[in-house]
Amino acid sequence: MAIESCNPSSLGPAACEKDAKALQFIEEMTRNTDMVQEKVLAEILSQNAETEYLQRYELDGATDRDTFKSKIPVVTYEDLQPDIQRIANGDRSPILSAHPISEFLTSSGTSAGERKLMPTIRAELDRRQLLYSLLMPVMNLYVPGLNMGKGLYFLFIKSETKTPGGLLARPVLTSYYKSDHFKTRPYDPYNVYTSPNEAILCPDSFQSMYTQMLCGLYQRMEVLRVGAVFASGLLRAIRFLQIHWEELAHDIATGTLSHKITDSSIREAVSGLLKPNHQLAQLITNECSGGNLDGIIKRIWPNTKYLDVIVTGAMAQYIPTLEYYSGSLPMACTMYASSECYFGLNLNPMSKPSDVSYTIMPNMGYFEFLPHESSSDQIRNSTPRLVDLADVEVGKQYELVITTYAGLCRYRVGDILRVTGFHNSAPQFKFIRRKNVLLSIDSDKTDESELQKAVENASELLREFDTSVVEYTSYADTKTIPGHYVIYWELLVKDPSKGPSQEVLNQCCLIMEESMNSVYRQCRVADNSIGPLEIRVVKNGTFEELMDYAISRGASINQYKVPRCVNFTPITELLDSRVLSTHFSLACPKWTPERRR
Repeated sequence: MAIESCNPSSLGPAACEKDAKALQFIEEMTRNTDMVQEKVLAEILSQNAETEYLQRYELDGATDRDTFKSKIPVVTYEDLQPDIQRIANGDRSPILSAHPISEFLTSSGTSAGERKLMPTIRAELDRRQLLYSLLMPVMNLYVPGLNMGKGLYFLFIKSETKTPGGLLARPVLTSYYKSDHFKTRPYDPYNVYTSPNEAILCPDSFQSMYTQMLCGLYQRMEVLRVGAVFASGLLRAIRFLQIHWEELAHDIATGTLSHKITDSSIREAVSGLLKPNHQLAQLITNECSGGNLDGIIKRIWPNTKYLDVIVTGAMAQYIPTLEYYSGSLPMACTMYASSECYFGLNLNPMSKPSDVSYTIMPNMGYFEFLPHESSSDQIRNSTPRLVDLADVEVGKQYELVITTYAGLCRYRVGDILRVTGFHNSAPQFKFIRRKNVLLSIDSDKTDESELQKAVENASELLREFDTSVVEYTSYADTKTIPGHYVIYWELLVKDPSKGPSQEVLNQCCLIMEESMNSVYRQCRVADNSIGPLEIRVVKNGTFEELMDYAISRGASINQYKVPRCVNFTPITELLDSRVLSTHFSLACPKWTPERRR
């Protein structure tokens, strides 16, 4: 029964009293956006007044916006790296934050090939938990009855390391899943998972996935929503089912657990679930043995109401595949967050993926916006005019700049957003893209300079064969699971009798992968979320044809540059029609969780 609070939310009638309080909080924050922002900035500056960073710029205890904007520069990660490295090396003085840095959250963005280290403080866990607590009250407005079943979520931890100074460095979700906020969360009938904590927290990705899938199959009739963090993660889970269904069906038929699951805590956690169920095992066999995956999610979990996955930004490329696997179930993108800060939530979570907009919650940090048309590298040498959260304009694009309680000041996140409207006085943004990202399959982000360096390193191997790379482009192929990078090469072979062999070109693929950043290599080696890189050698003259095609569509011949990434179907079809040979990495690139000292 819906509950009406004394100050009803404009979002709609709450499902319960707890939801009513959450929705009222959203209303209070978004009705007073500018006032909340002013208060947040004052709190941050007051809290960190004695830090070395703020004193360096002679803020002198000021907490007002005008002084802050006139004295504190807009910065990138590279600007902060010397300070961050000092903290990582063990300097415990208040450099960026007056509160002790509790750990580093590793960003999927990279600097010099290594993950960026984002400092955080313990209080930020409470702030992140607050945003999480708002998600289901909003979802309950659109999907009733979620308290009557469970969520099948494929959640995983990733490897963590320690900095030279002894601080943990790990992804933000690994930090959250390992925290008491997650492990000892109170029972909430609207937020019950099929996966036991022990499976989610298992560092072995196979054992974790196998157990989560097994538990989801046993509880198939109770599952009301299926999800993962990113769309790519959910697709990997379906691929896992496709490969391992026989073993899963055997375990269900016999009420046993595969000998491959050696984690004792997992075995204990699922022991009460393991009962022979021949009918369920037969259903899995019938649904999976034929290889037909059309609507497989709805066929296995028939009560599923929606998919809970991020399908904005680079993840949008997976929408058609998810529609195929799910029988076109709705896809809910619930929140917008990063390692640096959690930003906001989607107040209309059942909207089409192409219409998703996130409402920035003004209590999460202090937010400024750099008009995108002026966000070039030249601003590193000057202080640009940034726009406050409450003052952005509908239809315009901005780069997000944040100031956080953990000590980041006027930090450029690199996300490009477009304002689509307002909820009360809080703007709503559509995520457009990550700045400068060329290729992305999972959490990897490869820019043009990284791709160029990889091509250069690989082409060194061709020299002894009097061969060079004349031109190249690329695209992220997500038709395979996992997806993989495809690089098109046009080669100049001076002496065809001495040209590179298949083996040499396969080795070029591996050299390119060895040249990629650590996030890419971790996805390839540890997470298995990216497949082997592929080089497709095309006929001579192919890139001239590509230019002719572009000019025929209105491009200027004087300004034409070969695109280093393509995703327009007619162009990929043209390139594929000119392929002479294909080559893959036959081994994994080197990767270790240890950070370079």
